[in-house]
Amino acid sequence: MGRYVARRLLQMIPVFLGTVTIIFFMTRMLPGDPAAAMWGDKAADPAQLAAFKHQMGLDVSKWQQYLNYMGDLFTGDFGTTMGGRKVTDVIGEAFPVTIQLALLAFAFELVVGVAIGLFAGLRRGKAFDKSTLVLTLLLISIPVPVLGFIFQNVFAIQLGWVKPTVQAQHMTFDQLILPAVVLGSISLAYVARLTRTSIAENLKADYMRTAVAKGLPRRKVIGTHLLRNSMIPVVTFLGTDLGALMGGAIVTEGIFNVQGVGNALYHAIGRSEGATVSGFVVVLVLVFLFASLLVDLLYAVLDPRIRYA
Repeated sequence: MGRYVARRLLQMIPVFLGTVTIIFFMTRMLPGDPAAAMWGDKAADPAQLAAFKHQMGLDVSKWQQYLNYMGDLFTGDFGTTMGGRKVTDVIGEAFPVTIQLALLAFAFELVVGVAIGLFAGLRRGKAFDKSTLVLTLLLISIPVPVLGFIFQNVFAIQLGWVKPTVQAQHMTFDQLILPAVVLGSISLAYVARLTRTSIAENLKADYMRTAVAKGLPRRKVIGTHLLRNSMIPVVTFLGTDLGALMGGAIVTEGIFNVQGVGNALYHAIGRSEGATVSGFVVVLVLVFLFASLLVDLLYAVLDPRIRYA
């Protein structure tokens, strides 16, 4: 196991470097001059503009900027924004909020999605199973902005159960429940359908017939044998979805005024702040890589036949 983990960590290095390199040059190819944009609609003084570009390291070639950025990156310096703030400070403010939102959405889709998929798979072809397929397909078909507007209008404005938006200065745990439900709803539909299909297929497996023939209790047959083996494809999806929840919450955070990663990325892209965008992407890449490693290690826990030599 130790050798496998070490090998996977080494494989992450070229993936990380390649992704960071691509993102760096893509952000530097965004249209517009981010330095000149600091003056707004007014014409920038050439001397001041040149001094500002020199201060931000924008007066050298793209390759030299890349080398400078990578050198600073490995010392923990993610650069500065055009406003003079450290990118690490911006990340430190946005990521804790998005982590809370993503973990709530992840818990929602995991618990509710697996439960619905399990019951639908055990009752394949019956009313609950057919209703699950229809409702999850409907949920997948609705765009996130529309779903967010519906939830906000029904549960916050009409019923008054929750706040319609998150109070940025006084954010509380309960204010994140509604955006977390919206963020995790589409993933919940995929988890439910994937669990349902996996459960229904494994019900026909030989080991299930053997377990039933041995007279094992139904709870043990389902919990120890059926659910454990059926969770492998679900865990694969959940592992990749955790990173997607953190990086793909731009629309949800915009609807509910959540001051997280998505909101910060949106404004950074609008201002063509390559250092800020690259800094957020670096952290998100690390989240994806370690989530992928965790998923691979969980395979051996779920299926003892898998061994990492």
